[in-house]
Amino acid sequence: MFTLKIKDDGERLRLIPCGEMDMYYTAQFKEEAVAAYDAHKKNILVDAADLAYVDSTGLGGFIYLLNYVKENGHEVHIEHLDPNVKKLFTITKLDKLFHIEGEA
Repeated sequence: MFTLKIKDDGERLRLIPCGEMDMYYTAQFKEEAVAAYDAHKKNILVDAADLAYVDSTGLGGFIYLLNYVKENGHEVHIEHLDPNVKKLFTITKLDKLFHIEGEA
């Protein structure tokens, strides 16, 4: 199961993924995240506190979003990553591409 909550915090667009980002739900994440970005055109903060699981497809979804917003000069920040998910970002060196802010 996966849901994506979207909040406009003023200076940043907050995306709150809940559940699992895997091969079944990554397309939904990409579609909803890009639509939200297109409506607001600002830096994104992904609050991953309720993100329980990410597989390689989910990582691809994050990369897709990052590349999409970079075309307009914006950034993607991620906060509250579960330690196991953060480890996945570190192993794949994605922690160098994303601005990762506090842990879960």
